[in-house]
Amino acid sequence: MMIVAGHLTVAADRREAYLAGCVTVVEQARDALGCLDFSITADLLDPTRINILERWESQADVEAFRGAGPSGDQAAEVLSASVAEYDVADVRSLTG
Repeated sequence: MMIVAGHLTVAADRREAYLAGCVTVVEQARDALGCLDFSITADLLDPTRINILERWESQADVEAFRGAGPSGDQAAEVLSASVAEYDVADVRSLTG
């Protein structure tokens, strides 16, 4: 399993518009082969932060979906980013 996690920062007055522009991406990801979970959400404390969490069955699935990455317009809005991929060897459920 692959986990992609981290955050982006955008101007506080642009965050809601940025997130609105991500709705289609989230829909497409959740329908993509190998996607277990995909979310792009507003941080509850920092008005400039957007949290990223993705879970995929494999690295190949991540790469097949990601392609060239975000559009030029979206990428231009990102002031900074800290996002990484994690290759998970084992999973332990916390909910039973």
